Amino acid sequence: MGNRLGELLVRENLISMDQLRRAQGEQSKSGKRLGYSLTKLGYIAENDLTDFLSKQYGVPSINLSEFEIDPEIIKIVPEDVCRKHMVVPVDRQGASLIVAMSDPSNIFAIDELKFITNLSIEVVVASEVAIEEAIETYYANQVSYDDVMEEFEESEISFGSDDEDVNIVDLERASGEAPVIRLVNYILLNAIKKGASDIHVEPYEKSFRVRYRIDGVLYAELSPPLKLKNAIISRLKIMSQLDIAERRLPQDGRIKLKLGKGKELDFRVSVLPTLFGEKVVLRLLDKSNLQLDMTKLGFEPAPLKDFKNAIHMPYGMVLVTGPTGSGKTTTLYSALTELNQVTENISTAEDPVEYNLPGINQVQQREDIGLNFAASLRSFLRQDPDIIMVGEIRDYETAEVAIKAALTGHLVLSTLHTNDAPSTVTRLLNMGIEPFLVTASLNLVLAQRLARKVCSECKTPVEVNPQALIDMGMKPESATKAQLYKGVGCRNCNNTGYKGRIALYEVLPFRDELKELVLQGASSAELKAESIRLGMKTLRMAGLTKLLEGVTTMEEVLRVSSAD
Repeated sequence: MGNRLGELLVRENLISMDQLRRAQGEQSKSGKRLGYSLTKLGYIAENDLTDFLSKQYGVPSINLSEFEIDPEIIKIVPEDVCRKHMVVPVDRQGASLIVAMSDPSNIFAIDELKFITNLSIEVVVASEVAIEEAIETYYANQVSYDDVMEEFEESEISFGSDDEDVNIVDLERASGEAPVIRLVNYILLNAIKKGASDIHVEPYEKSFRVRYRIDGVLYAELSPPLKLKNAIISRLKIMSQLDIAERRLPQDGRIKLKLGKGKELDFRVSVLPTLFGEKVVLRLLDKSNLQLDMTKLGFEPAPLKDFKNAIHMPYGMVLVTGPTGSGKTTTLYSALTELNQVTENISTAEDPVEYNLPGINQVQQREDIGLNFAASLRSFLRQDPDIIMVGEIRDYETAEVAIKAALTGHLVLSTLHTNDAPSTVTRLLNMGIEPFLVTASLNLVLAQRLARKVCSECKTPVEVNPQALIDMGMKPESATKAQLYKGVGCRNCNNTGYKGRIALYEVLPFRDELKELVLQGASSAELKAESIRLGMKTLRMAGLTKLLEGVTTMEEVLRVSSAD
């Protein structure tokens, strides 16, 4: 169907021949169908594709994201059949089963469904992306927490005592029992389904809880019985290839999880001994969610132009600042992806390496054997580099080597922990770097935060007192006309009203006026005032812009940015 669909879409002028070739190239890499590649690349909207297929085959179309499918209907067709033919059962009317398909001309699929279900099949058309999302949503949901917990009540497992000298053999046996494995798998898969970035498994004196961080905010998810504490934590340690006998020292590991269709997920695992047992934090590293297209990160046009100019300079330093988990690594990776040409030698020193990027030489730091940022940087300078990325400038030694590299004809990208862009300069000076070295090497400083986006499915207008917006720093003329939105909560956003995040950027190109101020010993406040005068948009201003665009809420802007 792929080639025929492509030809039909080109004939109807819905896509160009060039777009079809690119989508076919993407299709051969991913192994997905053509319709999936076309919508994922943004060449055709999902609705336009389903409308086209609906007209082409003379069958009705359905928007699966707005349709709630009964779990009993889902049970009629096995998951492997749905994945094989890209179909999902939608409803049953008497002896007829209504099935959503991406290719209504697939007679083999219809015949197999008739044979399996013993029902007559009525077809509606839906996009492949929507069908895949529905399969992930409904079939992953089939194992419920209650089902898993029932297994524990039926099993005769002894989970060991809570004391320190717990028997390792018992612990290994308990953590290898089927109910424990299923519960841990449920915790991991449920986190993926809900779009969590971190999982916290936390033991306390009289309770045990699992929390998920979704869009930057922690939510309590599960409270498994306290007696399962040791078995669950040991199971996670075994999966991470850690020592389950060592319960007094912190340990770090990694879990690789294979999902359907060759998709791989990495979890970075950190185990920390606390007062009442070991706390485990897992960071989900999903490469398919890594946004490497700079234009989609949240930049306004003018700051994006400044940032691109700075990273395309032949030498100098570009610093990205912000707290942990504010998306600094993603911004740097997107910059490296743009710079990644066969003519450039790019090396990175990271702790840890979160994602591997083809064509870039990434070095994992090992403090225990003396391989730190400064040592890696010195080695890079002997490797004929063009572009260097240092995970973080933490001390004088790293800052000194980074600046030396920037002054000797290399482009250096790095991160720093400061509250805003202008105070980054003060931080470097406080580390002991001479002012003339800072002014000679620095191209641009970028500060960033992540604000949660209003859920597009349950977005609704809200009335706001203009004075509240003026107090936040908005101009009175904008405040009186502003139309703000919030999410009321739906299945799509786990009833939070927010889905996904967008970055707020404060971009400060290091112009001559600022260099002069630094050499005169100006304070951070004076640098900030001059930066704003030169046209810099602060984090708060960037937040207010996103607020006026209806992307985020007042509460989010107040949460992630301070008043100017």
